Formats: sequence, C-alpha cells, structure tokens
Amino acid sequence: MKAARLYEYDPAMNVELKIEDVRPPMITAPNEVIVKVGAAGLCRTDLHIIEGVWKDIMDGEGSLLPYIMGHENAGWVEDVGSAVTSVKPGDAVICHPFRSCGICLNCRYGHDMYCDHGLFPGLGLDGGFAEYFKTSEQSVIKLNTGITPLQVAPMADAGITAYRAAKKAAKLLNPGGYVLLLGIGGLGHIALQVLKHTSGARVIAVDREPAARQLAKELGADIVLDGGDNLIEEVADLTGGGAHVVIDFVGEHGTENLCWKLLRQGGELIMIGYGGTVEIPTLELVAREIKIGGSLVGDYIELVELMEMNADGKVKMHQTEYKLSDINTAISDFKNRKFTGRGVIVP
Repeated sequence: MKAARLYEYDPAMNVELKIEDVRPPMITAPNEVIVKVGAAGLCRTDLHIIEGVWKDIMDGEGSLLPYIMGHENAGWVEDVGSAVTSVKPGDAVICHPFRSCGICLNCRYGHDMYCDHGLFPGLGLDGGFAEYFKTSEQSVIKLNTGITPLQVAPMADAGITAYRAAKKAAKLLNPGGYVLLLGIGGLGHIALQVLKHTSGARVIAVDREPAARQLAKELGADIVLDGGDNLIEEVADLTGGGAHVVIDFVGEHGTENLCWKLLRQGGELIMIGYGGTVEIPTLELVAREIKIGGSLVGDYIELVELMEMNADGKVKMHQTEYKLSDINTAISDFKNRKFTGRGVIVP
C-alpha cells in the first residue's frame, strides 16, 4: 500500500514525509480492526511531531522512526479480529485517536485518553496517512446513515478536542456571558459551532486571518475581532471587564501570555494549543482569582456525541482536501496558513 512516513525530526520543519510502498497492516490480535482509509485529517500536532516536540514523550531517541503519521482517521472496515462483534467489513467508521485497552480503571471510568495501556496511532505508531490503518474495536464508531468518512475524519481529534473544551466552557457560562476563542482554525471553528448550540453566552472570535474571521461570522460568532495590539482593552470595553471564559487554540507565538489577560475577575482559561510557556505572576492568580487549565483530546463518548451533532447538521467541518501524494504540499500550506479550517488527506 502507499503510505507517507516520517524519517527524521527537524525543528525547522525542512524535512518531508516520504511516499512509499509498504506492507499493509495485518490482524494480529482478536480485538483489532483494519480500516480502509477514506480520509485523514492534518493536525497542528502533526507539525509539532515533525518538529520533534513529542519526541522525548513518545519516541525517546527516535528508535521508532520511520513510521506513518496520521491520527485523525475515518474510512471503511476492511477486516476484523475473531473477537470483534460491533462492526463488520464494509461499515463506515470514524476512529477515536487513542487505542484504549477498555479494562483499566481509567477506561472503566470512561476516561479513554487516560488509559494505562493506550496506544496513539500516528504518534510513534503507524497511523492513517496511508491506504490502510490498524486500530481496535474499542476505538471505532459506526457513522450515521448518509455521513461519509471524508466529511468527518478531522473530528476524530480536532473535533473532539474542540468539543471537550466547548463542553467544559458551556458549564461555566450563563446566558449573557462572554466566551472568547483565540484562533478560528481547525479546532476553533468547531468549538464556535458547539458553543452556539450548547451555551447562551455571547461568542467572541479572534483571529489575525481575514478568511478565518469571515468563517467565524458565517458560523454565527457574536463579535469578531482581528487580534490587534489593543485587544486587551477592546475586549474589556466590549464585555464590561473581560471574558468569563477564554479558550486558546494557539498556545504559542505570544497568545499564551495574552489569553489570561483577556479574562475578567473570576474567569477561567482553557488552554488547547501548545508550544509556548505561560508566565503569570502569582499575584494575578490570587488577586483576580482566575483559573488556568488544559484540555486534552476527548473521550470516546464525546466523539459519539459530536457525531450526533454532526448528523443533525449542527456542527460541520470546514476543510480543504489533498491527495496522499500531495501531503507535503498540504503540510506546507497548513504551516503557512493557506487554507481555513482543516486540511484532509485522501488516499
């Protein structure tokens, strides 16, 4: 099969994935599922993987290289292990990005991404930038009638990451409150849609790119800002003191030390993007009583919930498609913000 493999890490991102013919994955355990990839989302985490940001966490000295990237996957079941009963060949599915064991205590509580024995295809383990991809029965969700893998693949990670953060925010917000989203890209535009359907709060969308601001307007943002030098004062004036909740989908290039300044007293920051370092005087935390926390991916059930919202037409992915053979062009376009929303790789 054709696959795109990473051979080396490079902080400057001057390396390219190599398109090669490799042996397709095979069933080796009773609970495994082989998926014929219909589409695979291109994620900012993929850029960070190439940069080597994740190297020490997932790969030590790089001994797992080369491997196939791609952790936002959807397609059709090709083959199943002997113990698999919930899906069969031909079923259209989306794959939760984390292969959880299903039996550890965290899994029993429903916290899939905290699994004690989990595997993360696409991060040090062969993923979906290929014609076929292997996962487990615990990770697959059958798609609703009329929904195709191409329509939803990036929701496997970008979608549930945004959904989980928006769900957290909605619980903190009252009608008439303000929630501010920094970055209306692949995740931000999903969170915006979720919040419009789950919260009575006013949504402020901030992005430097005109196309992203236009998308935010089309998706129903109440206020759209360009993130200029006076953003802190502008937000304070518009909201009467700052946002009740800020969700930062960038987390680097300066936003990580801007986002918490956009909160009102008692407000809460939910950090999704990463790469930078948050620096905040402890006096600010105490005197303003603000809270700062992160949010990681989303559970299997949250992906099920998001698929229901998608099937009902409440949340849709805005995306640009690329062939697998053009994956390096897609990576370059993503890095240089040449498209709005999400890039999707189609084998």
